[in-house]
Order: sequence, then structure tokens, then C-alpha cells
Amino acid sequence: MPLGKRLFDIVASIILLIPLSVVMLIVAILHKLIEGGPLLYRAQRMRAPGQAFTQLKFRTMIRDEADFGATGAHKNWRITPFGHFLRRTRIDELPQLFNILRGDMSFVGPRPPLPEYVERFPLHYARVLRCRPGATGLATLIYHRHEDRIMANCRSAEATEAAYYRRCLPAKLKIDSIYQEQRTLGMDLWIIWNTIKVVVLRDERPRRRHH
Repeated sequence: MPLGKRLFDIVASIILLIPLSVVMLIVAILHKLIEGGPLLYRAQRMRAPGQAFTQLKFRTMIRDEADFGATGAHKNWRITPFGHFLRRTRIDELPQLFNILRGDMSFVGPRPPLPEYVERFPLHYARVLRCRPGATGLATLIYHRHEDRIMANCRSAEATEAAYYRRCLPAKLKIDSIYQEQRTLGMDLWIIWNTIKVVVLRDERPRRRHH
């Protein structure tokens, strides 16, 4: 990871953690009162080929020890009412600030993949994971709505896995490869700004960058 990008991640995550730690504390209290059970969802993800880490999120679903793979409509019944709120506002992703501070993730990059995806497509991920995975990224910004529509039609685990492997993953890998070739600080800032607009203003149409 370039030194400038790492310094940006450290400084920005520390600055954000100061006010957002209050938000996370409030969410943690409400979560315990409403949901009980584990507060955090800990998932094994890959920061680079052969390097796994534990990604942190607020738990939004009923626990299932047999859970695996991508999330489709067949898992919707497990999302709790409070979990729907956390997902809609993206508050569930705030604990990833600690992943960023530790260096497991960056603010911008490909979404951290499951180990089985890296094992299945080692050559693609060897290229895509040359930079740290991100809390947001080019593929997340421009493809996630389309992915949500595809996954919303999947009513079984088998249908979800088939759709994700055949339709979503190849498209996301292609976009992540483009990001790898074109990434600059300016592009990262553009992705962050448009992600903020999506989350805060519900503006789903990223504006074209001006050169």
C-alpha cells in the first residue's frame, strides 16, 4: 500500500472515530437492549492472497452456524428489524474503522472477499488484492444496486451462489481490475465523496469525474 494512502487511512479513521465512537456506543447499547446476543459480526475475509483477517460489523442477522456464501433473498428472514435499520443507514459497517486503523482494510479498495472466492479465482485476486480491500470501492459504488437486484431474486442458497459466481463476481472483478490500473488519490476521494452522497443523500447515481 502506498505510504500516502496508508497515512490518509490512519488520520481519517482517527478523526472519524472521535465523533463516531459516540454513535457506536449508542448503537451498542440499543443493540443489546433490543437484540441481545452477540453485538458484532466477525467474518473471515482476505486482505491479500494467503492473508486472512477478521472483518468487524454490527450484527444485523439472526445467527446461523451453517451460514456460508453470498447474501441473497433466502437469508432475508434472518435480518432483524434493528438490523434492517443498521443496513439501510450503513451504520453496521462503522466497526470497520478499527479494521482500517489496524491496516487490514483501507477506506477505498475492492470489497474484502471470502477465502473460498480467492481460492476459486487465485489469478484474479492476486491482481485485485494488490491493494488493501476497502470499506467502499469502485465496484461497490457503481455495481451494488444491480447486485442487490440480482440477489433479491435468489430464493435458495444454491440459486444465490450460482448467480453470484456467474453474474456478480465476474463483473465486480473486472471493475476492481480497472480500479487497480487507474487508482489515484483523486479517484479515491471521488469514490469516498460519491459513497457519502449515496449514504446520506440517497443519491445512487455517481457523477462522472472531470479530468
